[in-house]
Amino acid sequence: MNQDTLRLSKLLADRGICSRRTAEEWILKGWVTVDGKVHTNLAERVSSTADVNVSQVAYKKKFWTILLNKPVGYVSAQPEDGQTPAIRLLKPENIEDKLPQDFQFHHIIKMPVAGRLDIDSKGLLVFTQDGVIARKLVGNEKEIEKEYLVRVVGEITEAKIKKLCFGLSIDGEELRPARIERSNYDDLLKFNLIEGKKRQIRRMCELVDLQVTSLKRIRIGNVQLGNLSDGKWRFLGENEAF
Repeated sequence: MNQDTLRLSKLLADRGICSRRTAEEWILKGWVTVDGKVHTNLAERVSSTADVNVSQVAYKKKFWTILLNKPVGYVSAQPEDGQTPAIRLLKPENIEDKLPQDFQFHHIIKMPVAGRLDIDSKGLLVFTQDGVIARKLVGNEKEIEKEYLVRVVGEITEAKIKKLCFGLSIDGEELRPARIERSNYDDLLKFNLIEGKKRQIRRMCELVDLQVTSLKRIRIGNVQLGNLSDGKWRFLGENEAF
C-alpha cells in the first residue's frame, strides 16, 4: 500500500476541514473534488498532496455548538438509573441568548456532548454538531487546556502545589504537567489541565491529602464560562473559538 495515499475522508479531517464522519457524508453527496474530479467512493485512496476542494453547498449546512453551565447533579452523557442527563437543560426557558431564526429545537434532540464533567462537578459543558470542534475537544490529539476552580479541605502548602503540578501518577500512569495556582481565598485553587482522566482533579488532591468540596470548570481553550448562570445555556459566538 502506498504510504503517500490515504482515504479522502481522512485527508479532509487531517487538514482540519471537517470530521471524518462529515467528510464521508460530503463525499457520498458528490460535494468533494480531487484534482478537479468528483470522488464518491469512500474506499478510494488519494494522494496526501492532492488538490481537494469542497462545494460551497456543503458549508451551507449549519452546525450548532452550545455552551451549558452544568449544575451539580446532572451527568454529561449516558445516565444510569435515576440520573438526569445535562442535555435536558437545553430547553427554551433556560437560554441566555438570542435564538437564531434558522434554529429549531429538534436540532438538539441528539446533539453530542464534547467532553465530560462529573455528576458532582459543575461549570462549562459543550454540546456540538460540528465535527471539527468535537475532534479538537475530545480527539486523540487534543491539546486544549481546561481551567477549574477547586475548593478543598486540608492544609495547602507549596510542596503540595508543586507535587500537583508535576510528579503524580494515576492508575500507574504518570500525569502530564499541570498549572495549579492559589487564589485570593485560602481554600480555593485554580487548576489548568490539558488531559482529563476520570475524576482526575479529585484523585490528584487525594494523593496530597486534600479533599475536594466543590469543582467548577470555567474555561475550555479560549472559551470562557463567563457570567452564564447556573443551569443556563447559550450558543458559541461567531467570534469565539476553542
